[in-house]
Amino acid sequence: MAVTVKIPTPLRKFTGDKDSVQVEGATVGAALHALEVKAPGIAAKIVDDDGKVRRFINIYAGEDDIRFLDGLATAITDGAEISIIPAIAGGC
Repeated sequence: MAVTVKIPTPLRKFTGDKDSVQVEGATVGAALHALEVKAPGIAAKIVDDDGKVRRFINIYAGEDDIRFLDGLATAITDGAEISIIPAIAGGC
């Protein structure tokens, strides 16, 4: 099933400056694997060596944070949108 992965600005160097990439996958993890095939090196910025989403990365399936669903095993439907959002820290 085709899904759209929204790419944040810091990771667009892996996608040829594209802000979204179409991939196939029935779960968030499968979609991210397909994204790695199309944009080699991007997965290392999203998941750690143990295959877990990095602490400073938030991933949404539609409008739902996958941390509160089934993580990378979260099922997605055809036409779904996955957003990768790096956490931002700072302030006064």
